[in-house]
Amino acid sequence: MSLRFTNSLTSRTEAFEPLEAGKATIYCCGVTVYDLCHLGHARSYINWDVLRRYLIWRGYDVTYVQNYTDIDDKILNRANEEGSSMEAVSERNIEAFEIDMGRLNILPADRMPRATGCIDGIQKLISELEAKGAAYSSDGDVYFDISKAKDYGKLSGRDPNEQQQGASGRTADGEESRKRHPFDFALWKGAKEGEPSWDSPWGPGRPGWHIECSAMVRQELGLTIDIHLGGGDLVFPHHENEIAQSETANGTTLAKLWMHNGMVNVGGTKMSKSLGNFTTIRALLDSGVSPMTLRLFVLQAHYRKPLDFTAEALDAAASGWKGLNSALLLGERHGEALGWSSGAGELSSALEEQRQRFIEAMDDDLNSSGGLAVLFELARPLRALANRLERGDAITADDKALAGQWQLLQELAGALGLATEITAPSSGGDDGARINDLIEARKAAKANKDYGEADRIRAELKAEGIELIDKPGGITDWIRA
Repeated sequence: MSLRFTNSLTSRTEAFEPLEAGKATIYCCGVTVYDLCHLGHARSYINWDVLRRYLIWRGYDVTYVQNYTDIDDKILNRANEEGSSMEAVSERNIEAFEIDMGRLNILPADRMPRATGCIDGIQKLISELEAKGAAYSSDGDVYFDISKAKDYGKLSGRDPNEQQQGASGRTADGEESRKRHPFDFALWKGAKEGEPSWDSPWGPGRPGWHIECSAMVRQELGLTIDIHLGGGDLVFPHHENEIAQSETANGTTLAKLWMHNGMVNVGGTKMSKSLGNFTTIRALLDSGVSPMTLRLFVLQAHYRKPLDFTAEALDAAASGWKGLNSALLLGERHGEALGWSSGAGELSSALEEQRQRFIEAMDDDLNSSGGLAVLFELARPLRALANRLERGDAITADDKALAGQWQLLQELAGALGLATEITAPSSGGDDGARINDLIEARKAAKANKDYGEADRIRAELKAEGIELIDKPGGITDWIRA
């Protein structure tokens, strides 16, 4: 069967037929950089990283673009709270985002445009909408008139005739009175005292939230793309409004396929700062949860379904990853003794069948849990062999014959972004927390070019039997030597 995904626009699972055979253009809605990323971000970006990796593994030439929203009320409010600037808040959180994504083994996007770097494109798009009579000015703001959009509500199923306050999303007090219809939304916001602004045909101001992505899609990928990604919370109003303004301005389809991931619950309750069940990626990983445990936990659920985060579920994922990691490390630790060559040989018919089962699962709307089932099956004899070798048992001819199985496991794990960990980072109680604090202090010293202090911290930990392992993406793991 062909590669197929569920299209949020049609609510059907459809064969993937890109605009150009063998290629895939993808746009993923990125973060608003006012704070550290949370578990919802981890879930979304792990899922979409697997989509991207799998398409590449299947032979597609993928262009993947993900934006930063670096001008927004939340960023400005945080800057005011801190007595800093929009740029300082944005830069700090962009750096933190990149570190967190690196720790989770998420591939950097091919391009990561920023809203503040696309002001000309945003203004051009607004001018085109204005020329078509689909945008109007009101007290220094510019709004999109949803009555000019064809089939407004086709993604979310919302009826624009139903009057709903706050429909434009991220609205300011009094904004509703300036709009013709509650669903009309801001394209350009007039400048307020003390806020950053840009000159425009409508006076000084800054972009609305939704127009940013429409302009960046067009700037980076063209008028129509293959896949548009995001969390389920973005269906309305953000993605609905993207469709309306892009397709009205461009006169063509924005994206052939829309994919949305489900939300994260904590103990059966929606994750929310107000409920006190909000967890950042950094806090979770620094508590001792290994990045690959979190990745495995996310992939055990289908991307479109809600994901319930509990300590018990995370412990189960940690146990599952321990076994997979042991099997994946087998060749690295014992490959030479087993006589396994580094080059991949031809798969046996049984292994080829397992490879095809993995493809069938993943081709079926990115069924990662079905794909993982194949990995666990492949890992079972490898894990048993690893345990035997750790006990010092002799190597048999049957053991040597498992080389192809290990190579296939490596290949399929790579398609899911699962990478070996020398040791799962452990909290180790108070000692583990202290070690992590020293690692963070060392990172800060290196960032400030205080290499003497960074070396001193490494030496201090080494004297205690702690070996630091620096990895790409600003990641530092540790093991007890």
